[in-house]
Amino acid sequence: MCRNIRVLHNFEPPATEDEIEAAAIQYVRKVSGTTRPSAANEEAFEEAVRAVTAVTRTLLDSLVTKAPPRDRQVEAAKARARAAERYGRPGTDPS
Repeated sequence: MCRNIRVLHNFEPPATEDEIEAAAIQYVRKVSGTTRPSAANEEAFEEAVRAVTAVTRTLLDSLVTKAPPRDRQVEAAKARARAAERYGRPGTDPS
C-alpha cells in the first residue's frame, strides 16, 4: 500500500492538496491495515486522514532546501525507466 506514497517536497509547481490528501489516505490505510474502514471506524479513519493531510501541508510549507525544484515529468520518466528495468517490460520506452 505505501509504495503509492510519492515524494511531495521540492517540486515545481508545489504539491496540490489532492496529492497531499492521497498520500495521507495511503498512510492511514497502511497504518490501519485496511483500505476501507468498517462503518464503526469510518469517522476515526476520516479524521486521521484530515489530521495527516494538515500536518503534511505544515511540513511541506516548513521545509527548506537549496536544491533546485524538480520537474514532475522528468521524475515520472525516471520512475518509468526504473520500473521497466526492474520488471523487464519489453517494449517499454522509458522516454
